Amino acid sequence: MTFFDPQTWSGRLYSSGWTSGAGGTHDVVEPATGETIGSFGVATADDVARATHVAAKAQRDWAALPYTERARVMRNAGRVIEEQAPVLAHWLVREAGSGQGKAAFEASLVAGEYHTGAATAEAPYGQLLRTAQPRLSMARRVPAGVVGVISPFNFPQILASRSVAPALATGNAVILKPDPRTAVSGGLFLAAVLAEAGLPEGLFHVLPGGIEVGSALVEEPRVRIISFTGSTAAGRKVGESAGRLLKRAHLELGGNNALIVLDDVDLPAAVSAGAWGSFLHQGQICMTTGRHLVHERIYDEYVERLAATAEKIPVGNPATSDAPLGPVIDAHQRDRIHDLVTRSKEAGARVAAGGTYEDLFYRPTVLAESGYDHPAFADEVFGPVAPVARFSTVEEAIALATQSEYGLSLGILTKDVMKAWEIAGQIPSGIVHINDQTVDDEPTAPFGGVGFSGTGTRFGGVEANVEAFTETQWVTMQGSITPYPF
Repeated sequence: MTFFDPQTWSGRLYSSGWTSGAGGTHDVVEPATGETIGSFGVATADDVARATHVAAKAQRDWAALPYTERARVMRNAGRVIEEQAPVLAHWLVREAGSGQGKAAFEASLVAGEYHTGAATAEAPYGQLLRTAQPRLSMARRVPAGVVGVISPFNFPQILASRSVAPALATGNAVILKPDPRTAVSGGLFLAAVLAEAGLPEGLFHVLPGGIEVGSALVEEPRVRIISFTGSTAAGRKVGESAGRLLKRAHLELGGNNALIVLDDVDLPAAVSAGAWGSFLHQGQICMTTGRHLVHERIYDEYVERLAATAEKIPVGNPATSDAPLGPVIDAHQRDRIHDLVTRSKEAGARVAAGGTYEDLFYRPTVLAESGYDHPAFADEVFGPVAPVARFSTVEEAIALATQSEYGLSLGILTKDVMKAWEIAGQIPSGIVHINDQTVDDEPTAPFGGVGFSGTGTRFGGVEANVEAFTETQWVTMQGSITPYPF
């Protein structure tokens, strides 16, 4: 049998093996064509309760194993993903509408999450503390127990694995609720990988479903940590529920990221970077460049070049062509994008390129003369739209950048890197790229935003991963019992 044979998982979810979901089945729909290309099992709140009961039992045995065993499974998972990258890329293209390049990039990058997971399992897990008493005092990190992961559709495998890998590596069990629009590439594929890698049964569950399943996962008493990636509106609800239940919630939310372009740049290189930042994966990335802030001296030429670049980018079915841009995920998202573009045009923005669509294929769009009160400039579009505003001074650029309540990623393009360094220190942002656009991620780098973009850095690198998915326990040890006066 070939790896990830649809006959194994079709119409099923993964919970103590491949099984039917209490919610029936749901079709896998290819956004480029509207065709049904598979099916998966749909979970309910009852499935969540059953899975967490099993996971809590399995977790205790997993945590008791030597760290070398957890590291071995993580390394195996990384190897399996590397070997099966074409399979993952196929589903990212067909199910998520990813261009071939984006799909190959995601499939290659995700293996690093599990190799970093192996390093996380092997990392120091505590420290010796100074104490005034004749004893040994230490702080050690212990597994939280069961971790709930709620992941989105846009980079479905990366945004699931960056929580799943470190959570498992640090001795937890995991319940994953992928977005039902990408349940295969963002969930079921990973279940097959971890089973092949030798992860003991009961530790990892994939429960596709809607709001009911996500709510049940947050409310489930045995789930002690929630890792959520998605919209700011949904993240607020998750955070409110978790706070009421005294649970930790790691919230990686939206972004409306600024790219500041100073007047000393190599203009063709700056335009190329700006186009990549705004149009990669149809703009459906939390780190997408949502606001181009360009010095007035080069503004007109920047807009002209960016519009020309946008007009030349092919858009098409990524499964049957080499078009770098595919469809947006569904009609609801397409209509939201077009509404923001239309209202921005009515507010005074000029459509320099794009602004049209056919089916779910939205053309790369450039909105010149954008202002802060224009919807596509003020809001996260999550589509291939590049609003461009002008500034005359560095102080004005900083003011424009900080007007947004989001704070995920910032790009600054200039030959004066020290000036960029100074600018970055004045703009709240979890990520800053000097002389690069706003979209980037590495398993070894900290990731997270501030403000409406989330609750700060929670992922990336061994230290952050250990902190994110464990609890701190203070332990003292002495040779004899301390005498007390009673």
